[in-house]
Amino acid sequence: MSAKNYPCKQCGAKLEFAPGKYALQCPYCGHQNQIPEDREARIEAVEELDYQAYLAEQAGNEATIERQTVQCKACGAQSQFAVNIVSDRCSFCAAPMIATNAYAQRVIRPKSVAPFDIQESDARNRFRDWVKGLWFAPNALKQAYRAARGLQGIYTPYWTYDADSDTVYHGQRGVDYTVTENYVEDGETKSRQVTRTDWYPVSGEVAVSFDDVLVIGSNTLPASYAANLAPWRLDKLQAYNDEYVAGFTVEAYQVGLQPGFTQAQEQMEEEIRAAICRDIGGDHQRIGGMQPRYMNISFKHILLPIWLSSYQYGGKTYRFLVNGQSGKVQGERPYSVWKIIGAVCLALVVVVVLASLSKHR
Repeated sequence: MSAKNYPCKQCGAKLEFAPGKYALQCPYCGHQNQIPEDREARIEAVEELDYQAYLAEQAGNEATIERQTVQCKACGAQSQFAVNIVSDRCSFCAAPMIATNAYAQRVIRPKSVAPFDIQESDARNRFRDWVKGLWFAPNALKQAYRAARGLQGIYTPYWTYDADSDTVYHGQRGVDYTVTENYVEDGETKSRQVTRTDWYPVSGEVAVSFDDVLVIGSNTLPASYAANLAPWRLDKLQAYNDEYVAGFTVEAYQVGLQPGFTQAQEQMEEEIRAAICRDIGGDHQRIGGMQPRYMNISFKHILLPIWLSSYQYGGKTYRFLVNGQSGKVQGERPYSVWKIIGAVCLALVVVVVLASLSKHR
């Protein structure tokens, strides 16, 4: 499906999606075009696709979006340009990107998108409040949210996975008991209660089901910070529509379907281990081995909204993320060496003054 332009009926300017309004809005005259709700398409958008069937039958024949996928030479991020865009700056490191550097690529069409609810002005305010709360932040950071390109709306690719699992395991159950122990202290015999543990071999099987395990499809955003943007309102997913992404950057996924499921399994195994420990019981648990088996695997490819700011400081790129649904803020932050030195010097001066005053008392 080709990228579209949506001209304003009043002034002819290009309409952009208006966060929180489910409408296209002209940035100049304010005219809005409401995006019609398609209930059937929305129901289809949240339906899962069969993972194994897709790998066996659909790979290479998937629906695609015809866009230019451009890779940033500075940081390696992949972004999608509409066919009429010839240049832009990288949303992740602000380096220039030219469409002549684009390469052809078939991209799996996102099944659904969570539109922006948080407006840019609100995201800026949340970012500003977060920045003001940071100690020893350089002045460049505290001015970043005021920059002309301080925040940019990015639709970030994610995979969601559902699965059922059966896991055979073996391990040990630890049961605590107490004994009275005598000891000598200062020539006197005393007693105390000591906890000891008996271990018993155990084995068993647990069944755990998973729903909407999220895996980010981007290698560019800091993984820990992106993960901390959760929770996401997946109940607000809409069927993919170019209108929802008009005026925003759409990042191409870099983590494919199968590598994504490998990452999802890592999350699933944490829950499986917790289920095994509950099944073992006792006071302590040891898992000697487990063999998870996954069935009924399904997936969706979705886009989630993130406001992103990035700037260079001290030769390093720092990124700041705002959840486009909830406004939750996460970010990398540098420290001002001079402010830290100044604080240390001030503390030393205070110590010297206090010491001097105490001598004259």
